[in-house]
Amino acid sequence: MKKRLLGQNGLEVSALGLGCMGLSYGYGPATERGEAIALLRSAYEQGVTFFDTAEAYGPFTNEDLLGEALAPFRRNVVIATKFGFRNGDVSQGVDSHPARIRQVAEDALKRLRSDTIDLFYQHRVDPDVPMEEVAGAVKELIWEGKVRHFGLSEAGAASIRKAHAVQPVTALQSEYSLWWREPEKEILPLLEELGIGLVPFSPLGKGFLTGAITSETVFGKDDFRSIVPRFAAEAVSANQALVEALKALANELKVTPAQIALAWLLSRKPWIAPIPGTTRQARLTENLGAATLELSAEALARIEAALERIDIVGERYPAHLRDRTGR
Repeated sequence: MKKRLLGQNGLEVSALGLGCMGLSYGYGPATERGEAIALLRSAYEQGVTFFDTAEAYGPFTNEDLLGEALAPFRRNVVIATKFGFRNGDVSQGVDSHPARIRQVAEDALKRLRSDTIDLFYQHRVDPDVPMEEVAGAVKELIWEGKVRHFGLSEAGAASIRKAHAVQPVTALQSEYSLWWREPEKEILPLLEELGIGLVPFSPLGKGFLTGAITSETVFGKDDFRSIVPRFAAEAVSANQALVEALKALANELKVTPAQIALAWLLSRKPWIAPIPGTTRQARLTENLGAATLELSAEALARIEAALERIDIVGERYPAHLRDRTGR
């Protein structure tokens, strides 16, 4: 698989990474450990060198899973993890006090069976801790060799600038896809200015852009999408026009809607490395096929035309989660 550079400090990753959250958390019951390990190792065998996790996924269990699965080839992969929630529990709110950051790093290193964290993100901005203190804490960990690169997740422009002034930010992780293009207004130009890479999570719209979700789809209570306005039945019905447009183009190109959606992201900037997630081997192979798909100017123009005539319905987050982003 082709490689890409995130930021200006030499962090090289596979063009497509793997978002690992769903193996342990967020989308229903955790995948059986043996199956999850097999999927992670299959991803590596298919060229993935960029794996994304977080203390909060489980909590803790996803990091431990990656630690075991990736141990045989740890030096050949980049593992990104995150700090920022009190006791690693999203429901308890944010906590990015320097002492907490250091504790998260120490604990993550043990679970990941590693002597360094390749990319350490602040999961969400903490309004009670100055960004300069957060960046300073990570800078100390970098000096000590426990962290290689600093990242932010879902941070706003002001926070990015403040952090970058203290410790260069290698990558920003934020949602970005064909059905969430908000980062194009302010964030992408800022990242280009500062030389920061972008790691889009949910590049397939939390599964919607695959075409597998309809207004009849019912999500379990332990599936995050059950509380997302954009996945309400009426919103799903309204947004099917986007999936139909992708299907039409995919049929012509003899690929899948998911591959179109990922290839579109890869075409945006050379410093963008999406991290689609899955729990299924077949879907993993399908997603990774997008790394070799180069969309023509005509295909890209058709996608843009479709997006201009389609109004996406529904908020991407419920209010209490939306308030944690972009600060």
